[in-house]
Amino acid sequence: MKTLNTIQTLAKIGKILSKIIFIFCIVGFFGCLAGILGLAFGGETFKLGGVTIRGIVEKNAKMNLPTMYAAMAVGMAFCVAEAVVSKLAETYFKHELSEGTPFTQRGAKELMRLGILTIAIPLGTVIVCAICVGVAENLVPGLQKLPIGEYSSVGLGVMMIVLALFCRCGAELRAGNEEAGRMDR
Repeated sequence: MKTLNTIQTLAKIGKILSKIIFIFCIVGFFGCLAGILGLAFGGETFKLGGVTIRGIVEKNAKMNLPTMYAAMAVGMAFCVAEAVVSKLAETYFKHELSEGTPFTQRGAKELMRLGILTIAIPLGTVIVCAICVGVAENLVPGLQKLPIGEYSSVGLGVMMIVLALFCRCGAELRAGNEEAGRMDR
């Protein structure tokens, strides 16, 4: 049972980390939104030594204004996608902890779903953002190239799917042992 205790400790850690990531995603979303609104309504208003904040940001980020807007919009989309995945992970860990073991049919099914969504949601976000940025590059003059395709969690999702199969196998073995125990009585 020492291994099960370790698994439960890791599940507790996973639940806490999922919650922290969810909170960071919310902060990131509203930070990007504040950046868009700040550039739209206050970029020229605030000056430091005769230089506007927009000018400082453009110089340090090496991005022009349309590219900054696009980058923050893409950042918002990725924050939403990751917030959804982290909330689903938190729910999985909560259920796993309440059941006391990952070796249940319900837990294996939920982990399989989480693995599939860990692949699909970020990948879908990459595709949608790439299409939107591609369209914007044709409509907005001066929009610089944004690297979007670098974010994906296919490997993590595949690992979750494989782990779900191990958990399903463990649940089947557990059910078989319980059945055999009943027959011996």
